[in-house]
Amino acid sequence: MLTPSSLRCRPAGVYSPLPRPFPSPSPFPYIRCISRWRQTLRSAALSVAFGVSLGVVLGLSATQAMAQQPGDLEVVAELPIRPGNVAPAAGGRLFATVHPLGAPADAQLIEITGLNQYRPWPSTALQRGTGSPSDDRIDSPLGLQADHRGRLWVIDMGLQLGKTRLWSFDIRSGKQLQRIELPADIAPKGSFVQDLAVDEVDGWVYLADIAKPGLIAVNTVTGQARRFSGHVSLQADPHARMEIGGKPIQFQGAPAQVGVNPITLSADRKTVFFGAMNGLRWYAVPAALLRPGVSDASTAAAIRTVGDKPVSDGAATTADGRHFFTNLNESGIDQLDARGHPQPLVRDPRLDWPDSVHHFDGDWLYISVNQLYKTPAFTGGADEGRPPYRVMRAWIGAGTKP
Repeated sequence: MLTPSSLRCRPAGVYSPLPRPFPSPSPFPYIRCISRWRQTLRSAALSVAFGVSLGVVLGLSATQAMAQQPGDLEVVAELPIRPGNVAPAAGGRLFATVHPLGAPADAQLIEITGLNQYRPWPSTALQRGTGSPSDDRIDSPLGLQADHRGRLWVIDMGLQLGKTRLWSFDIRSGKQLQRIELPADIAPKGSFVQDLAVDEVDGWVYLADIAKPGLIAVNTVTGQARRFSGHVSLQADPHARMEIGGKPIQFQGAPAQVGVNPITLSADRKTVFFGAMNGLRWYAVPAALLRPGVSDASTAAAIRTVGDKPVSDGAATTADGRHFFTNLNESGIDQLDARGHPQPLVRDPRLDWPDSVHHFDGDWLYISVNQLYKTPAFTGGADEGRPPYRVMRAWIGAGTKP
């Protein structure tokens, strides 16, 4: 019999009549049944009209039961703390940083384990929490990404410690694998190195610094690094105004003008894509030309425009070459079309500052939503944000490059 209790999202290992869209077992069972719950209810109504048995309806796959449409939006988690960036990983696991511009929190790096649940990851002991910073603890992380070799990469801006560090962890065990400290000439004092793109094949991580606009390439084996800066593509565009709900947004007492921020990588790891938060162009450069041993002039000469973009805090590039952006001004997600113009994928008032957007595998983009423009760094006063802060996901389908 179809009852409210039979449709609840249940912990892993507990019987549920709902089919599972993610591999089992998974420590994140709630993602598995969010869309199925809705699909089952819709399909149950259809079964009455067409005489299909409820047992057959419950046995249908997600695609059979109810086809998703591009831009379909779902709440994955509602949290009392601001997620910074979010990273889906293999096996349905989901990780997030806690945004350092938000209120002090007991953790800086978390795994989301339920609709309203999270845990410090990989442990509480490895994090600053609300205590004092130290070399052996995570301090102020923001960007993170899971690679396809079972590792989670985290860029730690070290706002309290005064050092920028790149961490990697084994996702299965939580074991720390690497901690690379960036030298002062690569991440100088006052840097805000906050987004990253990982090349797990050739052993490079590419970083974006918004405070002193620049791109950084780090060799994950040797720790050797190079910084590229000073180019117009890295700077904020004065015509790219940040306005939310018709209100101009201030940052640290002046109209928001933020340089290079979102950064992604092509599937073959040969091309780095990037753009300014307050920017209207999406650029590309050969990844090899960001590495040490290349002159700034050679790097600059190779930069090309891919297309337009909205004012955005995050971007994702899928394996088939599609580009997606958060649209801060319009509470949405955009997709670049074949002509190089951004087109709306979804608009929703719940996307109240869609910060990061990440794609791992499958048909969904994962989005952190954190009301960042309501923090004191933007308001100049009190924190005007109101929980819950959300992690959401938007359906993009398998697709092909537009």
